[in-house]
Amino acid sequence: MKIALIDSGLGLLPAAAAVRRLRPDASLILSSDPRSMPWGPRTPEDLTAHAIACARAAAEHRPDALIVACNTASVHALPALRAEFEPGLPVIGTVPAIKPATATGGPVAIWATPATTGSAYQRDLIARFADGVVTTEVACPGLADAVERADEHAIDEAIAAAAGRTPEDLGALVLGCTHYELVAQRIQAAVQQPQRPPLALYGSAGAVAAQALRRIGAEPDPDAAPSDRLTVILSGDEAALPAAALVYAEGRSLTAASTAPR
Repeated sequence: MKIALIDSGLGLLPAAAAVRRLRPDASLILSSDPRSMPWGPRTPEDLTAHAIACARAAAEHRPDALIVACNTASVHALPALRAEFEPGLPVIGTVPAIKPATATGGPVAIWATPATTGSAYQRDLIARFADGVVTTEVACPGLADAVERADEHAIDEAIAAAAGRTPEDLGALVLGCTHYELVAQRIQAAVQQPQRPPLALYGSAGAVAAQALRRIGAEPDPDAAPSDRLTVILSGDEAALPAAALVYAEGRSLTAASTAPR
């Protein structure tokens, strides 16, 4: 079984780690585009072209499913990706976990990139799933870039700035960018209010990994014999896992993998 994931950068690590937890025997193909990151400020057409290029590089390794492990790319490029690759290659997008978060009754905040915050796509999800639940959209400029660089100071600054724009009486917080899941504990610490129950954070990695398995008719098997099969593609070229990935637990969990061509 081969699962491919695409993103502009390290945002694909949470979903890759989630796939490995569900199916340790899965071979992973990680195709990102660090030379052209960030994707968010690009026009939808330009972003789509970069996402398709990443997907084509991954598709050369004949995966069974392709995860678009990026909220912004899912907003703008998912229809074009599905038009090119399906039905032969199932394409799974990443949707902010607004539905389960609002089921808590709220209030809910959604942290996302400026490109996703306020988008028609996100507003539609709020309208569909957050009816009657107080929901606040919080743009987090610079946070995904800081996570990509593993810049501790910049991460702290971006989180603090976003926390300052986040209401205090939350019932749940949605991590609407896959990069943010890599620093979830730091985000929780920044928004957690004293004398209140631990704030629930909702990411998408687990649900996306499970959906990928469903699309190919595979069952979770956490006890399967582990695979060390990992292919890393950076802007079209096979390479090693970037050093910045090893700053994060999700990246370190993949370090036993090889990058040998398939």
